[in-house]
Amino acid sequence: MKPRVVVFDYGSGNLRSAHRALERAGADTSVTADTEQALNADGLVVPGVGAFAACMNGLRAAGGDEIVAKRLAARKPVLGICVGMQILFAEGREHGTETAGCGAWPGVVERLDAPVLPHMGWNTVSCPPDSSLFAGISGERYFFVHTYAVKKWNSGNASARLTWAEHGERFLAAVEDWPLCATQFHPEKSGDAGAALLSNWLEMIG
Repeated sequence: MKPRVVVFDYGSGNLRSAHRALERAGADTSVTADTEQALNADGLVVPGVGAFAACMNGLRAAGGDEIVAKRLAARKPVLGICVGMQILFAEGREHGTETAGCGAWPGVVERLDAPVLPHMGWNTVSCPPDSSLFAGISGERYFFVHTYAVKKWNSGNASARLTWAEHGERFLAAVEDWPLCATQFHPEKSGDAGAALLSNWLEMIG
């Protein structure tokens, strides 16, 4: 049977492209804010575009922060994409404002120090050799659109697999910390490599 995946709809946009990409990768996918479906699906995808604060406000209003916390406590897989990755961390700092995130991981989302922002386009990543997300696709390029990122991994969890990229400075491009995974780039916009990454995640969730 195909794994059942919910793309959580909390008003962040970019939902349909994620839905289509997951369907193509082999998932039975729905886009919904229904709590029961989001809690009970085999996998939950948290997308995100725009500002950290706006995404967190939307996520909280839809009860998404509690859904993520309950899934992680039950060891149920969650995948964050772009700002959906950022809001999994403890704090976002944008335009002089500090906003609390979900706090699934410690760490701060900050503005990149780069000559050109936003960081928009294709970039390579540096992933660990034992990565499951990047199995078979470690040398590929992925599509990024962002100005902010996490620059330091503050968790004491040494088992987490960290993937880095550079734009002006080094930043986290992906984290695998089962059952929680996330990518700063958009796999649904990253062509064959992104499709392969989503297929790898679907294999991980069983």
